[in-house]
Amino acid sequence: MKKATKKDILFIRDYFLEHYSGMVTELEFRNDYELLIAIILSAQCTDKRVNIITPALFEKYPNPLALANANLEEVKEFLKTCSFFNNKAQNIIKMASSVVELYDGEIPHEQRKLIKLAGVGNKTANVFLIEADGANLMAVDTHVFRVSHRLGLSDAKTVELTEADLVKKLKEDLHIFHQAMVLFGRYKCKAIAPLCEDCGLKIVCKSDGRFGVDGKNEPKMKTKKKK
Repeated sequence: MKKATKKDILFIRDYFLEHYSGMVTELEFRNDYELLIAIILSAQCTDKRVNIITPALFEKYPNPLALANANLEEVKEFLKTCSFFNNKAQNIIKMASSVVELYDGEIPHEQRKLIKLAGVGNKTANVFLIEADGANLMAVDTHVFRVSHRLGLSDAKTVELTEADLVKKLKEDLHIFHQAMVLFGRYKCKAIAPLCEDCGLKIVCKSDGRFGVDGKNEPKMKTKKKK
């Protein structure tokens, strides 16, 4: 696939800045604790589903201390309609325990501290810092991965290398571009039946219609598993 030219990149930057500045995550939360849990639960699960699950969860466990002392089976019951709910239930309890023990019950705002928490890898930490602090970071989920490849911003096969490509090419306002690419991928540049005819980035798209009809020709997103 062709790569985006410098002119293309400037066009893409301007388009996203014009149409997506000020956009925020669709996850619903009231504080750092709720935000981090919502992000953890959103892995391979829709934001809409997470928003349905979390109100009752947060009412029962309103802070890290309450969740750290929770019964695993009871937490699983709250998460049962979420993908991989068994692992996620274990992870959020372990995460809460670590937050209580290591950080006095406060969610840290440093990447190196965040990634030490159960269920929190580089992407989750970056998303948290983007949403909480407007940090100049990029996080690559399935939407960002798909959009970046269709626009020729990256041809990398892994999340980590795709993230590096985007950071190198976009440089600044990465928090805006992350959210822009998530929403653009979710509602416009969809995996199946993308709205190409009504797309403001059609003139710089490198897919040439080869991708997006059934998603079968898309590069597969790969990521390193947290050890």
